[in-house]
Amino acid sequence: MSYAVAPSLLAVTVAVAALAGAGIGHLANRLGGAFPWTGDQGRRTAVRLPVVELGTALLFALTALRFGQSAELPAFLFLAGAGVLLGLIDARHKLLPDRVTLPSIGITTVLLALAALGSGHWAAFGRAVVGAVILFVVFFVLVLVSPRSIGMGDAKLAALLGLGLGWLGATVLVLGIAAGFVVQALLALVLLATRRVGLRGELPFGPAMLIGAGLVALANGALPG
Repeated sequence: MSYAVAPSLLAVTVAVAALAGAGIGHLANRLGGAFPWTGDQGRRTAVRLPVVELGTALLFALTALRFGQSAELPAFLFLAGAGVLLGLIDARHKLLPDRVTLPSIGITTVLLALAALGSGHWAAFGRAVVGAVILFVVFFVLVLVSPRSIGMGDAKLAALLGLGLGWLGATVLVLGIAAGFVVQALLALVLLATRRVGLRGELPFGPAMLIGAGLVALANGALPG
């Protein structure tokens, strides 16, 4: 899907999204640093300021540039913010908590339903739901086949990503999830080359899934649906 927006309105949308992204990024940084949220965690952040804040601002700006003032923009901005938090937690703890993933699935579904209601894109909403179900089933099978490589948290994240990728089209859905495996392989090679991990080291899959899906989703509508 591609969206035509007047340049002035698009510039304002991108600027507002970037400012919101900086704030959301700081919140995610604080929450990521405080995880598992079991008590007084102090004021530490997951990553030194302002890396996450600037990165999330850029991510939100690119998302606004990709979708413009479309009805689905709120859903994809929410996905971006939830993805930042989940990526931070998984990178630090090798865990994708249900307390974030499951509500995110529900909220994203509602936001996309509202987008369909406002735009009439019910076919896209149907693809989103079907995409989420398909990816969850596929990853659930992978969990059964190789539980040391992929966990149930990854399967639930796949369902979340399937909502956004499925909305954009079947091709985007396939390429978006496949890109996660490519990113994971590249990250593993880089970490092995720099001796950050050993041959038997285990890498969390969530960050690679998020990066791969994000790169494909932000391809500015160049991919066919």
